[in-house]
Amino acid sequence: MPAALSPRLAYELWADSYPPAPHNPLMEVEQSIVTRILDHISAARALDVGSGSGRYLPLLAARASCVVGVDLSMAMLGRSEGRHRVCADACGLPFRSGSFGLVNASLMVGDVADLGRWVREMARIVCRGGHLIYSDFHPSWTDRGWQRTFRTADGVQHVVQFMPHTIEAHLSALEAGGFLIQAIREPRLKIARADLPVVAIFHAVKDGIAR
Repeated sequence: MPAALSPRLAYELWADSYPPAPHNPLMEVEQSIVTRILDHISAARALDVGSGSGRYLPLLAARASCVVGVDLSMAMLGRSEGRHRVCADACGLPFRSGSFGLVNASLMVGDVADLGRWVREMARIVCRGGHLIYSDFHPSWTDRGWQRTFRTADGVQHVVQFMPHTIEAHLSALEAGGFLIQAIREPRLKIARADLPVVAIFHAVKDGIAR
């Protein structure tokens, strides 16, 4: 197996074959749970962080009058449709404080080394009373030695680096960022006859001033 690629390089290679829909059981179960959370939320403005090929943009558009997708990879943004797409680092977004009532981030925080910095930036752009919904690869991945892999259009398999974050690290970062946690979900899948958690999903509401 070749050395793991940085997320930036991996997504440049992956973009041409990356579909705008869930393409494995993990993504399917993640999106089904996030969708159920979104069904109870509406906002004037929504932001999809790590938007990639834009699979969440239609879901957010059904719940907000203005939806923006942001991603670090121009190649991935080129796969999504819509006018409001921005290329930017998720830890330093080009938006005014309190710009969004809903922020979604699907399976991208594993690309971020400094979880606290990322949550602080989410807290900055979310308005008071606004919602943050995001998912991460379950921390048990590290214990089991699982890897993120993909194949390019020519069939070559690559490994993508990801930063493991514990549930406790997520909770501490959210509390420090001034968020009130509404729900935590840890969906499981049958893998090699075992029922295992594969992803962690967090729903939090901004509580005003960060602590």
